[in-house]
Amino acid sequence: MQFSNSKPNLQKSVQEIIAREPKIVAIVQKIVENNGRALLVGGAVRDIFLGVPVKDLDIEVYGISLLQLEQILRSFGVVSAVGKSFGVLRLHHLDIDWSLPRADSSGRKPQVVVDEHMSFERAFKRRDLTINAMGIDLTTYELIDPYHGFRDVCDKKLRATDLRLFVEDPLRFYRVMQFIGRFEMTPDVELNHLCSTMDLRGISSERIEEEFEKLLLKSRRPSLGLRWMKDIGRLAELLPELAATVGIQQDARWHPEGDVFEHSMQSLDAAAVLAYDSEEQKLVVMMAALCHDLGKATTTQISHEGITCYGHDIEGEKLCVSFLKRITRKNTLLETVPKLVRYHMQPVHFVRGDAKPSAYKRLARKLAPHATLKMLALLALADARGCNPQGHEPLIIKDPEIEAFIRAAHDAQVEHRPEEPVLKGRDLLDFVGPGPRMGALLQEAYEIQLEEGIVDKDVLKQRVLRLKK
Repeated sequence: MQFSNSKPNLQKSVQEIIAREPKIVAIVQKIVENNGRALLVGGAVRDIFLGVPVKDLDIEVYGISLLQLEQILRSFGVVSAVGKSFGVLRLHHLDIDWSLPRADSSGRKPQVVVDEHMSFERAFKRRDLTINAMGIDLTTYELIDPYHGFRDVCDKKLRATDLRLFVEDPLRFYRVMQFIGRFEMTPDVELNHLCSTMDLRGISSERIEEEFEKLLLKSRRPSLGLRWMKDIGRLAELLPELAATVGIQQDARWHPEGDVFEHSMQSLDAAAVLAYDSEEQKLVVMMAALCHDLGKATTTQISHEGITCYGHDIEGEKLCVSFLKRITRKNTLLETVPKLVRYHMQPVHFVRGDAKPSAYKRLARKLAPHATLKMLALLALADARGCNPQGHEPLIIKDPEIEAFIRAAHDAQVEHRPEEPVLKGRDLLDFVGPGPRMGALLQEAYEIQLEEGIVDKDVLKQRVLRLKK
């Protein structure tokens, strides 16, 4: 991630952001007319300095009461008071949090203190990291930076804003993990120590899932977050299936990069920069890249003949399920990623074995409904690129075998979806009623269709009815 060590033109940057919604300017003007002060705070300020697109806007208002702020917002539309007890208001059809400065008491169920006269230093103290503890005055465009967050952005350093408050929210551990990957920043010694010892109990699985998805979907090098977990001694505790790959040797002829963990990290980073049709597809392939060689931890054998890992694809399918349940609740991922892991070596095997179109059609059917041969090829490419012996970043190479696999899948017309069955249940109703026997006949017809390339409905009907007499 590239950014400048000099402050950008804050006025120009902020005006370009808020110009997307003219109501913001008018609301800020009303706040100022009522002796208030509105600051753009949090991640938006950080992202301005990082030079990345700003999406989420949070505006903190000083000098006026929550009631006054609510009255001002009501003059612009319907106000949602869902977060009012936390000093947060939202205007319908405007995706912005308008909040008053607040402080939280200690404990897992903190009491929130809202105070419009709170100092910037105290208000920003509750934020997790210094890079998120900055504000920009929306009238004067002054940078408010009591904890030197801009300096830390320039130094690519992650620091806790307050050491005591940081550990009171265990989710912050996972936020550090994904910030490391997204922003390619390094935690300081104190933050590493906090994260290596803090209690991580009590985090909802949904929140953990959100942070892992941010790591995988928003990072150029998501492996950095996972390498960090290993380096501070928490990988075995939190992701034992992945930790088990550390130190597992590989045949240097095919994997000169090092152990299975190193290969998995490089493959993950390779998957991060491939082109996808959607974020959902990207998430599936990246999860599969992370999990594809988990099975080597239990199948690797070292003998005088060399290093082997026969059956690691089958074993990996099972380990993948237990791994995924630690970081996601999405059934689509739990059903699809293990399939990709199970068949991740097939693209190369198909090309080297000169597989027939029928083999591609059968494989497409096995991967359906959520995974495709195109996704399997992307996984295979990430696997091939995760073999750099000269450093930790993956290779940037083309693979002629994987390209040949995609061409063959395209020629078989199953690159993006399996072939549709020609024979349907309604075509057999005159001969057999709905039930198991019909299902068996349809399955047999589909097998013949895929294996022999028969797409004539009448021929298929005659074949299966004759077979079942």
